[in-house]
Amino acid sequence: MLQSLHVHNFALIEDAKIDFAPGFNIFTGETGAGKSILIDAFGVVLGNRASADYIRSGADSFWVQAVFDISGLTAVKALLAEQGIDEEDELFLRRRILANGKSQATVNGVQVPLAVLKSFSEALVDIHGQHENQALLKTDAPLLLVDLYRRDDITPVRRAYQELYNAYLATQAKLTQLENTGSERERILDRLDWEIKEITDAALEAGELETLQEEAKRLQNSGKIMAAVSGAHDLLDADRGILENLAAAKDQLTAVLRYDERLGGACESMESSWITLDECRRELSDYLSGEEYDGQRAATVENRLDLWYRLQKKYGDSYEAITAYLQQAQQQADELTQLEANIAKTKQLLTQQKNELEQQAQQLTKLRCKYAAELASKVTEHIHDLAMPEGKFEISVTAKEAFGKTGKDELTFLFTANLGETIRPLLKVASGGELSRVALAIKTVLLNASGVPTMVFDEIDTGVGGVTAQKMAEKIAVIATVGQVLCITHLPQIASFADRHILIHKESADGRTSTGLATLDAEGRIRELMRMTVGDNVSEVAYANAKELLAAAVKYKQAR
Repeated sequence: MLQSLHVHNFALIEDAKIDFAPGFNIFTGETGAGKSILIDAFGVVLGNRASADYIRSGADSFWVQAVFDISGLTAVKALLAEQGIDEEDELFLRRRILANGKSQATVNGVQVPLAVLKSFSEALVDIHGQHENQALLKTDAPLLLVDLYRRDDITPVRRAYQELYNAYLATQAKLTQLENTGSERERILDRLDWEIKEITDAALEAGELETLQEEAKRLQNSGKIMAAVSGAHDLLDADRGILENLAAAKDQLTAVLRYDERLGGACESMESSWITLDECRRELSDYLSGEEYDGQRAATVENRLDLWYRLQKKYGDSYEAITAYLQQAQQQADELTQLEANIAKTKQLLTQQKNELEQQAQQLTKLRCKYAAELASKVTEHIHDLAMPEGKFEISVTAKEAFGKTGKDELTFLFTANLGETIRPLLKVASGGELSRVALAIKTVLLNASGVPTMVFDEIDTGVGGVTAQKMAEKIAVIATVGQVLCITHLPQIASFADRHILIHKESADGRTSTGLATLDAEGRIRELMRMTVGDNVSEVAYANAKELLAAAVKYKQAR
């Protein structure tokens, strides 16, 4: 449950912290005091859209922090483990908005993306206001609520249906592609056959391109190579060349070696060098006698390289890429030659999947019919308690022709408030007050199904009063015995049932206006109920009536 909310520099709220009770928490105050501002701030820390326009004048940012008791909330603790955040019995959600619009969100002090913050808030709080009343009129609302009502039974069947539906759509798409391909089959086959022949005829080999490039480089530079080899050979073999000079030097040292044996090493080195250089001379001589420019070979290499480069440009930049393209083209050509058989096979699979999907859809319909009737019956009981004793609520289930992502069912809320009137779609007949009561009845039935410990009612009492307001107060009080309720109200009948009554008021100081919050004691509650009932017309009778209203609420809650 929500333990506390701390708001800083948000609109008219300079700094306010409020603690909450486990049961029924009521917010009241004059029109314009800032009740909606407080709910807006709470929505921001829960991950709703935030704007820098909310920053209080003179400040550079605002922040909102909510503290929750999560002991026993396994779903929330699982989220903490999933995010790698240390688990504690208290959960701190905090969000700060800077003047430049940037947002910072943290969970237990760990910065998280906004989507993660929302995932926590969705497991903790359900905010219900006038917008949510209108959401009941959306076409998909009945199906969503029936599926939520008995989600343990419906969810596995719905998940199995959706898996079949996705497979069915994939097969449909494949069949469409095959049939579209069939209209251009011959043209595509001609192209593939030509490409396969071109690559196959080329008879490419791994490593061939690199070998050709090296050979082309040698052929293109053969003149330079021959000139260099010839020059080197001449330096070794010419008169007074290196070999001749080296032999002469060796002979001179050999002639005096008998006088000084220390020259023996030098003589041996010269002998070894002469042998090595002579071998080099013979290799160069062989190269010169066997090498000559082959123009025909050069043309062959150039043509082969041109073929390689052309195929690279069309099919891939390497031997492996061109080979992969060839294999893909051959596979596609094989498929095209068997296109008619593939189309027939795919149609057969589609029929099989459609039958399986139909069976699963019928199972979904059966469950929804059963639980829609059960949900409608319970909602009807609750709207009877909400000053509509002759009211009737039903949920019709009709099957559509086409499959959809949630099945073939179309659900509609039907409603009548009065005996003898034809039951019609809720969208067409419900007034604002009636819609608020139907919404409250549905919320009451679905309270345990939602699994959310804290529920916020933002002016759900719009359009109601008198006995209806009393009945609505009793209904919300019952909800507050199961989970925590926060409720903004203008009605004293609802405010009288509070376990904690928080007054929102404006105050001025130093030329500035701000919104303040105060938890009322017993006397403060009586005076606030008196204001809500008679305004400024304070009297002993009004005081007594407010006191009696509180006593009646206490008596009702004790009786429950």
